[in-house]
Amino acid sequence: MTVTNILLSGIVGSTAYGLAHPGSDVDRLGMFATPTDELHGLRRPQDSHVTTAPDRTLHEAAKWCRLALGGNPTVTELVWLPDELYEVRTALGDELIAIRATLPSAHRVRDAYLGYATQQFRKLRNKGEGGISEDSRKRTAKHARHLKRLCTQGYELYATGTLTIRVDDPESYHRFGEQAAADPEHALPLLRDFEEKFSTTRSALPEQPDETAADAWLRKVRRHFYTPRDTPA
Repeated sequence: MTVTNILLSGIVGSTAYGLAHPGSDVDRLGMFATPTDELHGLRRPQDSHVTTAPDRTLHEAAKWCRLALGGNPTVTELVWLPDELYEVRTALGDELIAIRATLPSAHRVRDAYLGYATQQFRKLRNKGEGGISEDSRKRTAKHARHLKRLCTQGYELYATGTLTIRVDDPESYHRFGEQAAADPEHALPLLRDFEEKFSTTRSALPEQPDETAADAWLRKVRRHFYTPRDTPA
């Protein structure tokens, strides 16, 4: 798959979090711009491209902005990566990174991160029912690590307005994963604790998103990639 006009792309997932182990997949996330003229036709062009070899997801710029403004934890990572994890970083990508603090809002971050964490807990419980194979145990431990990371990163973003991608003390996440794989209920106190923290902390973020900066950036992208087609006489 060849995708042109990539604005920003980097390594995300367990490698970015500092939780990778030998044999872990390397996940990549990026953003591209559809040539503006292609947006004017009858049919909308594809706005996401996903491959598994390699593991890479690319979202069109407008879709990425909508997801980020909605608090989506996965796409949000792209503009908070450590510098060394970027593999494509254009001038327009840098401009988006520069406005990253304007994208999140309190209630959307709270709902998205806690929502995803709760989904991970449900998966833990479902995996823990009945017997558990070694492969299933590994997946269950991974769900638990994601739960803890989502809670920790989401709360940091909610409370401070900034996001740290690499986790502190990766070993504590691995221990937590193994403990929750043995007993899924081990994860419940952590989830409840963060629910309480979110409810009692005054957020550094605005309650509602201000789309002004993202809209201005996206319009600049559209101007940059606009080349009018010749029309037949």
